[in-house]
Amino acid sequence: MNRREPNKRISERALTVWKLYGWINVAVVGILAAAVITLSVIFDWPGWIIAAAAAIPVVVCLLSVFVLPVIKWKRWRYEVREEEIELQHGIFIVKRTLVPMVRVQHVDTEQGPILRKYQLATISISTAATLHQIPALDIEEADSLRDSISALARVAKDDV
Repeated sequence: MNRREPNKRISERALTVWKLYGWINVAVVGILAAAVITLSVIFDWPGWIIAAAAAIPVVVCLLSVFVLPVIKWKRWRYEVREEEIELQHGIFIVKRTLVPMVRVQHVDTEQGPILRKYQLATISISTAATLHQIPALDIEEADSLRDSISALARVAKDDV
């Protein structure tokens, strides 16, 4: 049976949040690169070290700010059905997961300061063995989805 991919997408504001996380990564890598360049000058290391230290932040910037967030957003899909939750995500390897409702133990919404600023939340779905997340949903959608999954999980457990 060839199953269609899940039809729901996460918020488009996830792109902004993930790009912001990318800029934070670039800043950290840039500081490290500056330290390597400074040490290279002080200790008269070969020029290729300076060139590599200067190039790495540029590559990290291109990937973590401009390329990977877009691919990640395009691949992230989910769908909540009466009997299961289907998740699809991944950048190079696309992973599809089915979480049976009868396995769901509890559902949480999480929101750090950056997600809060952009009015987004992440849903965490706990089973006995694993934790699954749907990132960067609009707050209202996350709350509604959390309540819906919780109710469906209760019904699924009552039917067993």
